[in-house]
Amino acid sequence: MNRRPLLSFTICWVAGSAAGCLFDGYRLLASIAVCLLLLVLWAAGGGIRWKTAAVFVLGLTAAALYWEWTEARNVSLLPEALGKPEAGLNETYITAEGVVASPVERDGDRVDFTLKLIRIIGDGQEGQDAEAPAAKLQAAESVKGSAAGKPIAEGSTAAAGPVGEPIAVQIKLQAESEIMVAAQWQRGDRVTVRGELALPPVARNFGGFDYRAYLQTQRIHWLLKGEGAVSVTAVPPVSWQLTSVLRWNDAARATLGAEMDRLFKEPHAGYMKGLVIGIQDDLDPETFKQFSQLGLTHILAISGMHVAVYVGVILFLLRRLRFTRETALTITLLLVPVYVLLSGAGPSILRAGLMSMIALLAARLGLLKDGMNILGASALMMLVWNPYFLLSVSFQLSFLVTAGLMVYTPLATPLFGRLPKWLGSSITVTLIAQLVSFPLTVYYFNQFSLLSFIANLLLVPFITFLVLPLGTLALLLGRIWDAGASAVAGTAELLNNWTFAAVEWVNGFTAGVLIWASPSLLWICLYYALLYGLLYALKRRRDTELAPQYMEDETRPLAGLAQPGAGEVRDTFPYPSYTGVQSGLRGSGYVAILCAAALGLLLYKGYYTEQLNGTGAISFLDVGQGDSILITTPEGAHILVDGGGTVNFGSREEWRIRRSPFEVGAKTLMPLLKRRGIHRLDAVILTHGDQDHMGGLQAVLEGMPVSALMFNGTLAGTEPYAKLMNTALARDVRLYAVQQGMVLAPDKATALHFLWPEPLAAAQPLLPEVEEQNHESVVFRLEMNGRSFLFTGDMDEDAEEEIIKAAEEDGIREAGPLDVLKVAHHGSKTSTGAAWLEFWKPASAVISAGVNNLYGHPNAGVLERLEEAGAAIYRTDLHGEIQLRVKEEISIRYRINTNEVKSHQKPD
Repeated sequence: MNRRPLLSFTICWVAGSAAGCLFDGYRLLASIAVCLLLLVLWAAGGGIRWKTAAVFVLGLTAAALYWEWTEARNVSLLPEALGKPEAGLNETYITAEGVVASPVERDGDRVDFTLKLIRIIGDGQEGQDAEAPAAKLQAAESVKGSAAGKPIAEGSTAAAGPVGEPIAVQIKLQAESEIMVAAQWQRGDRVTVRGELALPPVARNFGGFDYRAYLQTQRIHWLLKGEGAVSVTAVPPVSWQLTSVLRWNDAARATLGAEMDRLFKEPHAGYMKGLVIGIQDDLDPETFKQFSQLGLTHILAISGMHVAVYVGVILFLLRRLRFTRETALTITLLLVPVYVLLSGAGPSILRAGLMSMIALLAARLGLLKDGMNILGASALMMLVWNPYFLLSVSFQLSFLVTAGLMVYTPLATPLFGRLPKWLGSSITVTLIAQLVSFPLTVYYFNQFSLLSFIANLLLVPFITFLVLPLGTLALLLGRIWDAGASAVAGTAELLNNWTFAAVEWVNGFTAGVLIWASPSLLWICLYYALLYGLLYALKRRRDTELAPQYMEDETRPLAGLAQPGAGEVRDTFPYPSYTGVQSGLRGSGYVAILCAAALGLLLYKGYYTEQLNGTGAISFLDVGQGDSILITTPEGAHILVDGGGTVNFGSREEWRIRRSPFEVGAKTLMPLLKRRGIHRLDAVILTHGDQDHMGGLQAVLEGMPVSALMFNGTLAGTEPYAKLMNTALARDVRLYAVQQGMVLAPDKATALHFLWPEPLAAAQPLLPEVEEQNHESVVFRLEMNGRSFLFTGDMDEDAEEEIIKAAEEDGIREAGPLDVLKVAHHGSKTSTGAAWLEFWKPASAVISAGVNNLYGHPNAGVLERLEEAGAAIYRTDLHGEIQLRVKEEISIRYRINTNEVKSHQKPD
């Protein structure tokens, strides 16, 4: 700490920022007090000087206060400016005038950019100023200052430049001809946008992605959605402004991207644009998925590796041109920001660029040559500029991996000392990078490939030192020697084909991909501590083995002898004795074994996270207008009922198709299953073949081991349904056609009794094709820990009557009381009749329906019947995900308005 004060101060700043992020109120004060106490105790013990401790205390406290100050200012002033509450502004049409403050990006029929407000007109006030809102806004600005992040009320001037509140604008193009119009919009344009103001959506499932929270870290609080290019009027700037530099940079990046498109064919063009200039918009989604599974996505993002190659090449060329060392360093220092801007200026490239600039400046001046101090200075500068960088995955991975390489590599290097230097160095760097990035990888992405080390060891040097230089060379030659550029590009494409084939082949070993639940912060800290202890003990053991030794009967140098009779010859001898070496080996060996055992136990606990204690769980996931239910039995079996699915109405024009469209299975369902640490599904129950129940299961079968797929014994006659069944067969998933009377008992406390569909008639084919699938929906009653639940798919009233009739023939007049009824067909009027409710007498009912769905689900008549039956109603469109924990009681909680948790006593 005393030797690296800048690094230590940065660590304290990060700790203070983290405390401000994680805690508030008394908890924040308590966390700061604990940190301060530790620093005081350290200083009192002589570990650091009191002056140093005082500076660290100041840094930690200042960081926490700075975070709180930033959070307090990160609020929208639009409600105050327009004189309406936040809820009143949602879904309001307004006209907004401002300046485009980001690159304009198009994906299919959608165009996105960020708008810095200059003025706003709402509720038919076009051309008029709202005097009261303007006065409120000016009063707010006089109190809080005129920093960015506040809108300028209509009627005020914009002479100081774009200083308004940022809004995320989304324009849906209506015709292909509008693509050319949108292509003219650029950063710095003064635009007027007419559209609907909307609050960004929040996470609707526990552990799901929270888009509103993400945008808040960008200081964005509203979406403005426009229809067609006609909703935007854009005027280029008439004079030079600071944003002109960024405007030129966007144009340069677009030009470089177009040149890549000219030189390379797809999918190589999108891949090379990501590799060379950091443009990932056109990267093939399947290619990204393949690289992501092996932990190779860092190759596709400009990072420290790219900057190091860039700086090294420039220095080499300048020295070859006989520039002096000082001049070469100065020129390279000035060119680094150019590369950072052209590469997109993401957190990882900013970190690498700042470190490179500081290192070049230090080399130029002969100062600050410690890499850890340079890393600390870079992190501190970025966090002071924008505290929300702390929440960026790219920022965290970039700095942690860089710091880990500096700290752990010296410890691991001696372990591979017997290998050739080049090979030992490559193995050490790759291994440490994998070990250091592992906790964050499983925290954010919830999977890790056991083959990632081999893939990184072989492919990263191949891509870095062959493909990347060839792609850069082709880009440089493109405008001066077209034939040479084409030849270089062809060579790069050949190498890319080898890369893609290797990645696909390695990914074929699906057993190597492990799914992890997101670990806790304490788990991550323990992991790094135990890893350090293990590597340190192994290094000490290796150093001891290589130390000079002597035997007790060996001749010793005269200089090492003590006076006769002193009995201290061994202590004065400058080399360790044989006995001392053996003792050191044993000691470091014991420590290594202890750390390895503790680390193994930590990994085991991190992988197997479920603590069931005899409690079952049912989660009605919010997948929009569709069904998906996850059942976890008291003994840990996982059963997924349906998978939701994105419904597309008719065929879409090719120009409207997006590169990575939203798909429920891949974007919602699979991330949720992985985040909860589900390694395998013991059964998937597909109630019927409609897209809103079946579509998301395609991603599940492709991305997770599934033991059995249970369906209604019919074929839907659609291409997606056939693809799903073929995928199940290809992955050796057992298929079961269920019917009335079957029972599934995954454990002693759980049983599924299938009530529908009825058995096929003898004359029917084995797997008949049925276009109308609702009537054939799988219906089953779940008994778990003595409680009962009914799952109904999209069954219709005719199926309800048939089930009741069959029960009455067996002498059963009523099957209730039922604890929870999953209401059929999203609450449609075609099911959940009065007789059905009278037969089951449900205490609670759950309806799975999409927010503001086009079908009007749930139907008002169904809601009325449920209320008359005395059932408590829970709806995913209102409550988000609904979770039930089942033991002696049923505890219910839901994602939206989660403060309310209800318990239902077991009926007598």
